[in-house]
Amino acid sequence: MGLVLGVDVGSTTTKLALMEDSRIIAGEVSATGPSCRKTASALLSTALQACGRSTSEIEYAISTGYGRRLIDFAHQTVSEISANAKGATGLQRGGVPIQTIIDVGGQDSKVISLDDSGRVINFAMNDKCAAGTGRFLEVVSRILEIDLEELGGISLRSQRAIDISSICTVFAESEVVSLVSQGAAVEDIVAGLHRSVARRVGDLVAKVGLREGVFFDGGPALNGGLVKAFEEELGVSLIVPKSPQLVTAIGAALIAGESLSRKKCRIAGTLA
Repeated sequence: MGLVLGVDVGSTTTKLALMEDSRIIAGEVSATGPSCRKTASALLSTALQACGRSTSEIEYAISTGYGRRLIDFAHQTVSEISANAKGATGLQRGGVPIQTIIDVGGQDSKVISLDDSGRVINFAMNDKCAAGTGRFLEVVSRILEIDLEELGGISLRSQRAIDISSICTVFAESEVVSLVSQGAAVEDIVAGLHRSVARRVGDLVAKVGLREGVFFDGGPALNGGLVKAFEEELGVSLIVPKSPQLVTAIGAALIAGESLSRKKCRIAGTLA
């Protein structure tokens, strides 16, 4: 496989992966900002510089995510469901086969069910409400004046998670403000919010059916407190990759590699 590129343009972050011979040689993540084209181009320049390569060496590029059709240097677009599944199964070489994927993004959450060969057989998405998404956690971190990256560690110190009854982000925000004014421990509030997210996403899992092994990706997978909440809610251990934000971009790059191989085979067949 030659040098291939996968770009995942999400609503809040854009991710990029460069691969060669099925190896990841560069990966970049940035806030999407007002222009996903400019953001993707800037990430590509940074990635190429990091590995000492040039744009002319990229043989095939695939974009995915909300803004996939806006990336003009991509040769092809694919759905984020397909790319996410390909990335998860591609990263899990050996060990427990991936049969359920939980992806928590900035503005949506999705659960994907795979068959024994890694093909998508069902999926469910929560794309109409911020509850159960990274955006929900961002709102909470702002209210509590805590850095988003610190939420996981703080919640793991909780001895008694407080139940957050509201499933709507707006109402949950009011509930958190009320709890703070009552002097509730911050770690117990955060642990309760993680449980709330886990319950919300657990409803999606119930729709598609839980099949082990369960793979958790997306930026919030870096949150250890949220991982714990999911494991308690679902009653299973989660497989969390080293760079969970890059999984879908890696999947797009792997699909790009497959497309490139087919293209080269067709050319070879024509010349034979």
